[in-house]
Amino acid sequence: MKIFLEDGTLFEGESFGAPKTVSGEVVFNTGMTGYVESLTDPSYAGQILVCTYPLIGNYGVPDKKFFESEKIQVAGLVVAEYSGNYSHHAAEKSLGEWLKESGVPAITGVDTRALTKKLREHGVMLGQLSNGKAPKKFTDPNEENLVARVSIRNRKVYGNGPIKIIAVDCGMKENIVRSMTRPETTLIRVPWDYDFTTEEYDGLLLSNGPGDPTMCAATITNIRKAMSEGKPILGICLGNQLLALAAGARTYKLKYGHRSQNQPCLDASTGRCYITSQNHGYAVDAKSLPPDWEEWFTNANDGSNEGIRHKTKPWRSVQFHPEASPGPTDTAWIFDEFLKSLKTI
Repeated sequence: MKIFLEDGTLFEGESFGAPKTVSGEVVFNTGMTGYVESLTDPSYAGQILVCTYPLIGNYGVPDKKFFESEKIQVAGLVVAEYSGNYSHHAAEKSLGEWLKESGVPAITGVDTRALTKKLREHGVMLGQLSNGKAPKKFTDPNEENLVARVSIRNRKVYGNGPIKIIAVDCGMKENIVRSMTRPETTLIRVPWDYDFTTEEYDGLLLSNGPGDPTMCAATITNIRKAMSEGKPILGICLGNQLLALAAGARTYKLKYGHRSQNQPCLDASTGRCYITSQNHGYAVDAKSLPPDWEEWFTNANDGSNEGIRHKTKPWRSVQFHPEASPGPTDTAWIFDEFLKSLKTI
């Protein structure tokens, strides 16, 4: 099998997934573990994932309760060395078996260090996994509304607590649902374009998701409606970008994105640094924030925005993942703070 890049670069290796040709945006993740969670993260829709950690597959694949969605979301997988022999008490099958069952191609034996260096220097590129010849044209997944592809189709309710939270599913990871489903909450999960302003609710949660946030015009419109009512809002990942767009700010595409479990983020109020889990290719242009908004977090590596908040209203969001899965749970307190704000209503 081969992976072709749009600049003409070719890497060859052996297939260990489905015998299928796919196109997508080639991105890399520097996490040492968590390939099950990453592969099922809807934010990876349309992307060919390159794992920089050299050995992948050694602990197999567990039961679905550890997944971040119902299925594998990546278009394809690229690794340096695949381990078909796995050892873990919770494992039910090998990574290769899972990929084949899911119809997702994968390639091993690739110099992922060289591939990652190319992506870091050039930026993310379009690519194709194939057994054939290089394509004449590469498909850009960001030209599609990927959120519409991965969002749920029907409203779903979790719990029956007194605090009602609308959770807009733009590709929501299951651990966000687990983190917010508590004895005191009723979580109402709705599609990305659902007009939740017709519902009775105490707070609004905007989820993560894939692709260009400007594609979600319906979501942005509904967020503005919620803002006009003064409802508390918490955004996560894509939710950070959507909240910024609703506020009148701009977003832009990062050179190669942040995809790992070791991204350092600085709290603007305290100066404290948190290690966070991230998966995004777009960011908020902090300079475009209106005067009544401010940065909440910034990335300690490149200075990009990692969170915003309104100076007087209960509206805030983070670019990273407080729910982790995979990665550190250092910022799980953000969910607790959001719930506290709802209890005081």
